[in-house]
Amino acid sequence: MDAAALVRRYYDAIDDHDYDALETVLSPEFVQNRPDRTFEDRNAFVGFMRDERPNLDTSHELESVIAEGGHVAVRGRVIEEATVLFEFADFFEIEDGQVVRLETYSR
Repeated sequence: MDAAALVRRYYDAIDDHDYDALETVLSPEFVQNRPDRTFEDRNAFVGFMRDERPNLDTSHELESVIAEGGHVAVRGRVIEEATVLFEFADFFEIEDGQVVRLETYSR
């Protein structure tokens, strides 16, 4: 799977609540930095998405996905029904077919 397809699978897994698929796209050493918190490994991130996420009824609308080598940049929106909750920019690092790092910015 190429890097852009892997990142699209990441968003699909979150939106579909498919946490087994989410685990497969993330490296065990996965780290995400975002404005409100940092996740230090895959288990912490998947656990949050499954059990602690404040709103499970959202989806990611991707405006652009730009991939070069092991780096993917995504610009998009998180929506609930027809309402935009916030916009985001995600920057992924891919190694050995899995996401190892994600930097998230939102407004």
